[in-house]
Amino acid sequence: MSKAEILLIEDDERLSTVLKKGLEERGYGVTQAFDGDMGLRLFENGGFDLIITDLILPKVNGLDISKSIRLKDTQIPIIMLTALGATDDKVEGFDAGADDYLVKPFDFRELHARIRTLLKRSGRVAEQAEKSIFVYADLQIDSQLKKASRAGIDLNLTPKEYSLLEYMVKNPERVLSREEIAREVWGVNFDTGTNFIDVYINYIRKKVDKPFEDKLIHTRSGMGFLLQKT
Repeated sequence: MSKAEILLIEDDERLSTVLKKGLEERGYGVTQAFDGDMGLRLFENGGFDLIITDLILPKVNGLDISKSIRLKDTQIPIIMLTALGATDDKVEGFDAGADDYLVKPFDFRELHARIRTLLKRSGRVAEQAEKSIFVYADLQIDSQLKKASRAGIDLNLTPKEYSLLEYMVKNPERVLSREEIAREVWGVNFDTGTNFIDVYINYIRKKVDKPFEDKLIHTRSGMGFLLQKT
């Protein structure tokens, strides 16, 4: 089954990160843009199956983005996100070319349902299947049940330990900096005066590596951590 590629244009970096993480967990590819100009340039490169854009953006607003996209592609689904929920605002969004309009704050499940509906209706890709099992070496995580095991043995992780290991399993054999881990797993900017990332890496090492002969979690001095077979 093909993987749906989504262009997410949202200047609120925290919201964008949350949406990207949720969509990737459900099997979508997500490319982020943090202003309208960047969004249009990425769209010009092609390869997207659906656009999610905020209405109020730096440089180019969501209405003009939709109009520009429609001049080149009349079929790609566009979902507009905005805090403006008046009927006139919605009509203006639809007139600009948006297929759907979601008022902030919204439930992620509603956004996901609308994405599935638009992708199915557009016929650009098959309806997206949610991948829930991820495997690396003898390590397995189930993103639906939020459980992890190694060699068939339940690792009994805390919620935050699970989130950290899940991110590493989804990004194997790549050095993950402390800054990236803090941003993607905790949703915060990394404070160089703290060592909480190292503390949690040690927590999961005790469960993932210590009871087993082969080590999977490695440190790259001055750079970060990676999941890699020895």
